Amino acid sequence: MSADARSGVTPRRPPPMAPMGKARYRVMMTLVLVGLALLAGRIVDLHVFDRPFLQGQGDARTLRTDTMPAHRGMITDRHGEPLAISTPVVTLWANPQDLPADDIQRLMLARALGQELDALNERIARYAEREFMYLRRRMTPEAAQAVLDLRIPGVHAREEYKRYYPAGEVTAQLLGVTNIDDIGQEGLELAYQAHLAGVPGKRRVLKDRRGRLVRDLALLQEAQPGGDLTLALDQRLQYMAYRELKSAVAEHDADGGIVVMLDARSGEVLAMANQPSYNPNNRAGLDPQGLRNRAIVDAFEPGSVVKPLAMAAIMESGQFDKDIVVDTSPGWMVIDRFTIKDIRNYGKLSLAGILEKSSNIGMSKLVLQLDEPLVPEIYRRLGFDQAPGTGFPGESAGSLPAPVRWSSSQWAALSYGYGLSTSALQLASAYTALANDGERMPPSLLKLGQLPEGEPAIDPAVAHDLLRIMEESVQPGTGGRRAGVPGYRVAGKTGTVRKTSATGYEKDAYRSLFVGIAPVSDPRIVTVVMIDHPRGDSYYGGAVAAPVFSRVAGNALRLLDVPPDAREPES
Repeated sequence: MSADARSGVTPRRPPPMAPMGKARYRVMMTLVLVGLALLAGRIVDLHVFDRPFLQGQGDARTLRTDTMPAHRGMITDRHGEPLAISTPVVTLWANPQDLPADDIQRLMLARALGQELDALNERIARYAEREFMYLRRRMTPEAAQAVLDLRIPGVHAREEYKRYYPAGEVTAQLLGVTNIDDIGQEGLELAYQAHLAGVPGKRRVLKDRRGRLVRDLALLQEAQPGGDLTLALDQRLQYMAYRELKSAVAEHDADGGIVVMLDARSGEVLAMANQPSYNPNNRAGLDPQGLRNRAIVDAFEPGSVVKPLAMAAIMESGQFDKDIVVDTSPGWMVIDRFTIKDIRNYGKLSLAGILEKSSNIGMSKLVLQLDEPLVPEIYRRLGFDQAPGTGFPGESAGSLPAPVRWSSSQWAALSYGYGLSTSALQLASAYTALANDGERMPPSLLKLGQLPEGEPAIDPAVAHDLLRIMEESVQPGTGGRRAGVPGYRVAGKTGTVRKTSATGYEKDAYRSLFVGIAPVSDPRIVTVVMIDHPRGDSYYGGAVAAPVFSRVAGNALRLLDVPPDAREPES
């Protein structure tokens, strides 16, 4: 018997559930079960049926394909000395919408970037509706890391490369420059952009919602570095030529100048200096005039320096004896109502005397007796009126008018360097025919693996005779005497040509030129010197350009270890 029974107490039973309560309970349980079923179904739907879509959406917000910059190829001189190299830098960028509004953090960021707070705030406000803005480009890795160490939200880094030119202004116009994205814009950097640039790489990375790198996931494509470029340039000769040119331009208060030195045997460009120039490593306040590689892209009337080339046509014609004497008296002549003059009355001159005295009258009288237009023909064989073929952007082909209904005065002018135009590089290349047994060597900016075949342009015997005559034009007492190089035999020709403007030839503006070959016994170098508009009493080529040639060629022959070939004066 239970305790309740022994005590006489009847136990209380729970009251029976009312019919309404039972119905409510069943409804609630049904709703819970239905909810659980729907939740389970949705879970199955998300994990099975919608998984690819959701995975893609998640990856789109966290997975990124980053570009890995390719190392730009190096440009070197013929001995492997670097002329253009790429160094790693870091570019900092930000999502303006993620940057903190706190003034203290903004001030810390501005100071680390080397900027003014007001300027930074102004830029952030300008890009407020965007998700990208540069904070500072091409920083050194150390400086960029100092900014990243502040851990300011919204600040990100990107690896890049910056081009550096060790020789600075000395090789600026030849090499050219790249822009801030390391893409060639001028010179050889532009000409060989595809070769130097390389192919960027790609990698898959995981980033958080603020764009910060969480981890690398996979390397999709390795970056392929650009190819290197080896120039024919000799950096030692380039420095020396640039130094002498810059000094001469300053000494004569000239507008500019050019020095081009070719290897007489191969046509390789050993030096190419221009004035004015610029520093490609710091282009602030850059004068666009300094960008132009005048030695290749500028064409000008060469004046008397082409007289030996015109004389080659005269000598090849067979119409004149080597011992012919031309009477240039009285020092002037009128052709087609145009007056042609010499500096003074030289009287009777031999072929060598015509070149030594640079007689316009002598050249004109000989050319006007030719039965055929041999002078423009030999000019074309020497590369005038043709692009040099170096691949340099904007290289000039010069000009040589077609011999159609030319007047006698035009024929005459052509023989002493007027009526045609040429670049300094074309002029140097033409002179290689005189130094190379009559074969012209096409110019090359790149180092050649082997000697190229020359292009026959002048009869070898005529070339040898002209070389001997030009050597006499550089002896003491001649107009080219200042071009002499102690210890070496030198051949060359001076030139002084009037500059042109929109109104015709200028009265008091000249170009002073000298083209020389050394040493005569075994030619190694051909050098062109042009000084643009020297001011002062001295403007003749023999007084302005010839001394520059003497210093440049003398130093070059010693640097190239060329043995002296001049005879010692007898005591």
